Amino acid sequence: MNRLISCLALLLCISTLHADPGNPAIDAEAHVVNVLEAMNYRAERRVPEGEFLRLSREPGAIVLDARSREKFAMLHVEGAINLPFPDIDPESLARILPDKQAHILIYCNNNFAGAPRAMPRKKMQVALNLSTFTTLYGYGYRNLYELEPLLEVDQTRLPLVGLTVGP
Repeated sequence: MNRLISCLALLLCISTLHADPGNPAIDAEAHVVNVLEAMNYRAERRVPEGEFLRLSREPGAIVLDARSREKFAMLHVEGAINLPFPDIDPESLARILPDKQAHILIYCNNNFAGAPRAMPRKKMQVALNLSTFTTLYGYGYRNLYELEPLLEVDQTRLPLVGLTVGP
């Protein structure tokens, strides 16, 4: 019920949002619309561990890790490509994810437990999955999949590699 009330309040507030007259490169209204559209789309694109693993093995599939280079080096899904979230822009996407039709599978810190240095937990409402999914959606990627469950690093079937596998 609280989420419904929050969504209704957000929809009412959209009418007060508009492009920042002091900065034509920022559009809060378009951002809110993108988030709402992306989250609606995301609801059908979250996949369990086995499906994530199966999709990751398909030709042309890309597993994307948007954490920092430092955290990625410590521990990541084998074969994942690292594109830190702050570095996502049209040029980096064109270079690293040129095919908007490719399967792009994302995961983040909040998908793994048991390695707090490499995968520090974020508040659930600001999990990196949400920002990454929303941003890629905003850039026109529609073949996105997100790892759904919280997995223990020492029990997952996803192959993890890096400098550390323990806490």
